[in-house]
Amino acid sequence: MNNDNNLTYIRRWLAFFMVALLFSGLTAVPLEWGTDWLATTTRSWGGTWSVWVEDVAAAVAHVAEIHPALFYGTDWLAFAHVVIALAFIGPYRDPVRNRWVVEWGLLCCVLVLPLAFLWAPVRGIPFFWRCIDASFGVIGAIPLWMVLRRINRLSDQASNTVMQ
Repeated sequence: MNNDNNLTYIRRWLAFFMVALLFSGLTAVPLEWGTDWLATTTRSWGGTWSVWVEDVAAAVAHVAEIHPALFYGTDWLAFAHVVIALAFIGPYRDPVRNRWVVEWGLLCCVLVLPLAFLWAPVRGIPFFWRCIDASFGVIGAIPLWMVLRRINRLSDQASNTVMQ
């Protein structure tokens, strides 16, 4: 496989990853609307899922009414996702030189798992939601791992070219 194919592959997956980060982060801004929508959507399902989502939506609405300034924290969460997505511009432009950003991203994806499974129970987050949270780390790691493999190929090809 030539360098152009590897570079195109890397850039497409990095663009996907950056857009996914932006989207997932920006969903934190309309928190009251989003939790209300989710509660309305899942109400007919019944069971643990809908009961928990209804409780969360009620809590978010209550906090929004009494202490709306607390949601400024979720605005910063969204901003952090935007900033993290911007960090991947470096590997998009020069993947070999900026490999460390992809490695850092993979490490961050791995660290989602202990947060979801060790800390979330302290906050009373049900197991099914912890699995959803953990899936962000797993799903995010897949394209980054594939990109890192292609960056390694590019790096190897560059090293072989220099040696010849």
